[in-house]
Amino acid sequence: MNVRPVVFAKAPQPGRVKTRLIPALGPDGAAALARRLLRHTLTEALAAGFGPVELCASPDPAHPAWKETALPPGLVLTPQGDGDLGARMARAARRHIDTGRAVVLLGTDCPALTCGRLRRIAAALHQGQAVLVPALDGGYVALGLSRFHPALFEAIAWGGDAVAATTCARLRRLGWRFHCLPPLADIDRPGDLRHLPATWRICR
Repeated sequence: MNVRPVVFAKAPQPGRVKTRLIPALGPDGAAALARRLLRHTLTEALAAGFGPVELCASPDPAHPAWKETALPPGLVLTPQGDGDLGARMARAARRHIDTGRAVVLLGTDCPALTCGRLRRIAAALHQGQAVLVPALDGGYVALGLSRFHPALFEAIAWGGDAVAATTCARLRRLGWRFHCLPPLADIDRPGDLRHLPATWRICR
């Protein structure tokens, strides 16, 4: 099965990313951590060996903020476009699924998301239509899909603590076979900084 990782990310500009971490890290420190997380996620997605990795970017990839951001080779850059997070993810998912590819939708908040875990997601997609990796805060770290349905993206309180539970409930209502892998920690708030790898402590 052809699997396309799609990484959703904002350009790591001070004051515009990881704003809930600014009280702990300051604007520059929060942006530095966002940059590190972005690089980690892209590197691990490329190392998983699925082929090209798509960076679905905000703002548009032509924006000067992206020209100032060092990105690894092997990426396909696309704009996120308009709408809430659900609408943006739905467009990206449908675009690939309609051409016969499976898709793994990723954020950049999880340092524990490794190439090995991405390969586990891809392997699980061979046995079902969806794979969910919940986040400890109630969201999700990754969503793998080999089929598309808009109900997975509509009328969800993104950023809330029931995103993963709502998505699982909708997958069950659709009657799809799906796998829910062990939850991982996102780095969103000052209390989450304890989940950073020891070698990343410099970001604090």
